[in-house]
Amino acid sequence: MTPTPLPAAPGQESVWDYPRPPAVEPTSELVVVTLGGVPVASTTAAVRVLETSHPPVYYLPRDAFEPDVLEPAAGSSVCEFKGVASYVSVRVGGRLLPRVGWTYPTPLPGYEVLADRVALYATDLSCTVDGEVVEPQPGGFYGGWITSRVVGPFKGSPGTLGW
Repeated sequence: MTPTPLPAAPGQESVWDYPRPPAVEPTSELVVVTLGGVPVASTTAAVRVLETSHPPVYYLPRDAFEPDVLEPAAGSSVCEFKGVASYVSVRVGGRLLPRVGWTYPTPLPGYEVLADRVALYATDLSCTVDGEVVEPQPGGFYGGWITSRVVGPFKGSPGTLGW
């Protein structure tokens, strides 16, 4: 069953207008990530991956991260479009969030801009885009960030796997 897209108001985007395969676009929005009030990353040089039915996934350049907060994590996964993903953990002080992010060290053609960038799940981190607190994409599998800029419905909730 295909869902009915919500209408986008002026200044909003419908995730149902995003393409498949996904598009990648640069953004100058200020992206800030903290853990318990401690800085993790900050940048105005992120890129957004836009895919049908998904809120944008923000990929931050590695140099946007505070020193020593990213650690390699076990495991990998494969995206048919972007290639093989490696996982990262975030450590701030004595707190470790395992496998809270991922990267594509050698992305497939068309997605080369993702090399040396990291995407993060917003579930346990405080993430903002231009000062707006991000809501994580539902379901815990996908890593999209929901802001007032995008409307759904969004893939990830129960019953949406076939979208």
